[in-house]
Amino acid sequence: MSENTDALAPREEEVDAHFEPVIRLTEKVEAKTNEEDEDVIFKMRAKLFRFDGSSSEWKERGTGDVRLLKHKETKKVRLVMRRDKTLKVCANHLISSEMRLQPNIGSDRSWVWKVLADYAEHPPTAETLAIRFANSDNAAQFKTAFEEAQTSNATLSGDAPTPDAAEEKGEEDAKPADEEKEEATEEKKEEKKD
Repeated sequence: MSENTDALAPREEEVDAHFEPVIRLTEKVEAKTNEEDEDVIFKMRAKLFRFDGSSSEWKERGTGDVRLLKHKETKKVRLVMRRDKTLKVCANHLISSEMRLQPNIGSDRSWVWKVLADYAEHPPTAETLAIRFANSDNAAQFKTAFEEAQTSNATLSGDAPTPDAAEEKGEEDAKPADEEKEEATEEKKEEKKD
């Protein structure tokens, strides 16, 4: 056979292109995540969803490591989750004692809770979030860590009753309201007799 002598036919050529950079970057830029003053107390891979009320469906927020971070000075614990590749924040909120982890219907490896102010988006919004783990053991570990963080934050803010506070009130203050009403009516009856 004869070789293709067509001028427009593609030819294989060896290309060895090498370009020197015009400007050399010598400075290293330090990226701040605002997590430098916090210790990781829990970390696990999960998938996060948020409930969209307008369309009444769950929308995926991202997959990555969910972390509970404890501040070194204030000792408050917050939940932070970043997406795997982009590291964009998909959940960022303080864990409060009002939050209730509820099992997701039909799944033993996911939890649902409501947040008054999630700072993943600007401005902060109230969200209903759901998180799903690889298995039920991981979900149970998350629940335990989440509830410990709630207790820790509640004691720091003074929301949780301490054992000493109940003793300081004394027996009279610890009585139920019904008993107090009964005693008051008995005292009034005795006063009327006299």
